[in-house]
Amino acid sequence: MSWISKAFGGKKKDEPMTPQDAIQQLRATEEMLNKKSDFLEKKVEQELTNAKRHGTKNKRLRAFIVAIAALKRKKRFEKQLLQIDGTLSTLEFQREALENANTNTEVLKIMSVASKSLKAAHQNLDVDEVHNIMDDLAEQQEISEEISTAISNPIGFGNDVDETELERELEELEQEELANKLINATPAARDRLPSIPTEEPVTASVSRPARRRQADHDDEDMKHLAQWAVG
Repeated sequence: MSWISKAFGGKKKDEPMTPQDAIQQLRATEEMLNKKSDFLEKKVEQELTNAKRHGTKNKRLRAFIVAIAALKRKKRFEKQLLQIDGTLSTLEFQREALENANTNTEVLKIMSVASKSLKAAHQNLDVDEVHNIMDDLAEQQEISEEISTAISNPIGFGNDVDETELERELEELEQEELANKLINATPAARDRLPSIPTEEPVTASVSRPARRRQADHDDEDMKHLAQWAVG
């Protein structure tokens, strides 16, 4: 049985390993190979140091042989390191594939449970019944708004009166009041009213100072008329 089979426990064919167990075994194998890789790297450094110590400074034959042997061991360790690196890459790829498959499996399980729960929740619901309920709600909302509008409108006299007609009636009352005041005015008050001019005004021949005096006189007459109307 190979060392990989030993690392995975050597289970029988009729007892397939679960994805979780396989992932754990792959991680354990990766950890073991990483430790071995660290050990080999140290051996490579050690043999390189031996080769430098015996081969560069010592020119004797024995030292040369020792340096060559150290380099051979270094090459062998480096070859093992390359093999371990390739194995680690394969194991890492398999572990990532298993992790993705395991994640997809768990997601599908959750989605299946959610689908069944959603189906169970909709068993007692009918689409046509839902539409009917929504139509009833809309109708009741419309009725409620009509009731609120009817309640908010004031009850009693005044809703059917035309305001334009009332304004016209008020204006007639004011004109009647003013006519009564003119009729009941005292002679002194009537004397203060401005007299009606009997001659045609000559606008072109009147000078500017004369027009100003005439305007002041008209303003004074208007003030007297206003005072009389108020009093």
